[in-house]
Amino acid sequence: MNTQIQDKFTFKNGQTMRNRVVLAPMTICASEPGGYVSQADIDFFARRSRSVGMVITGSTYVHPLGKSFAESFSGAEDDKIEGLSRLAKAIKDQGALAIVQLYHGGRMVLPDLIDGQPVAPSAVKAPRDYLAEPRALKNAEVEQVIEDFLSAIRRAIQAGFDGVELHGANTYLIQQFVSPHSNVRQDKWGGSLNNRRRFPKTLLKRAKQLVKEEADRPFLIGYRFSPEEVEEPGIQLYDTLQLIYHQVDYLHISTSDVWRSSIRDSQDSEPVIQKIIKKINNRVPLIGVGQIETKQDAQRVLDAGIPLFALGKALLLDPDWAEKVVSGREEEVIRTYRDELQADLALPTAFVEDARSYLEGKD
Repeated sequence: MNTQIQDKFTFKNGQTMRNRVVLAPMTICASEPGGYVSQADIDFFARRSRSVGMVITGSTYVHPLGKSFAESFSGAEDDKIEGLSRLAKAIKDQGALAIVQLYHGGRMVLPDLIDGQPVAPSAVKAPRDYLAEPRALKNAEVEQVIEDFLSAIRRAIQAGFDGVELHGANTYLIQQFVSPHSNVRQDKWGGSLNNRRRFPKTLLKRAKQLVKEEADRPFLIGYRFSPEEVEEPGIQLYDTLQLIYHQVDYLHISTSDVWRSSIRDSQDSEPVIQKIIKKINNRVPLIGVGQIETKQDAQRVLDAGIPLFALGKALLLDPDWAEKVVSGREEEVIRTYRDELQADLALPTAFVEDARSYLEGKD
């Protein structure tokens, strides 16, 4: 029998999702000053937890120098655990698995958001006019960044989350170590592809060991990745296929369109995700994302052998998407934002104003 949207999914560690729907990680920039979880954060994620199987929070920084978004919440200090605990409980009380996404912005950090110079694997500026040239991390500092991630994982465990997603995509620090554009180091953390992938491999190995030693319950370690980069030199699909990690509990591809073909090889029309599926060969669950809006879109993903799919805009506009689609009421799904919906959608006013064109389908 073909997999259906409403089918349960159980990870190898025993944790179960009630259906195949994942809330894609979105950063709504509504936190309290200092990186504390706000009531607006809790309301937003709780509202979207009622009918999905798993919720992945927006980017949570593991060190103040890694903060890429204003008013985003922090996983870098112990005094954030209380707010993170309330957030995890609010999600889980609605029946969804609660996953917190952890990241460090590296060279993608806006200089005015941090106290100091951005840091990165190498002192190579990202090709964005509004960014600054970063300072290259010293060897001991690389080890400390790994410890920063591990400390944030430990706080996520203490806060009651069901797992973490390590953000190795969207040109942030973990990806910067893998990329030949941003990593031109000549030590063990750079140079060859094997050396460039040492950072995520080391982080994942230590993360799994931390969970084994300190978690008193099953706890997921997920990994998000961008399959290619447009920069030259940049990550190629070949590199990514060597980086598919079998020791993680799930992989989450980051693409604007789930069926997108290569952005580096215009002659190759096969969707990148199809190549990923072949490489994984059912050894680790994969989350597909990008331009999934209707029941038909979602079912096509499941029929392709991708066990889970994430929704971003669809759940921004209608937190009850899954319930409506599964119960045969897809015609009731909200597809265009209107201001009279704001309270029920639990969308912060500042977020609505910043994203109005996107929400209203004008861009």
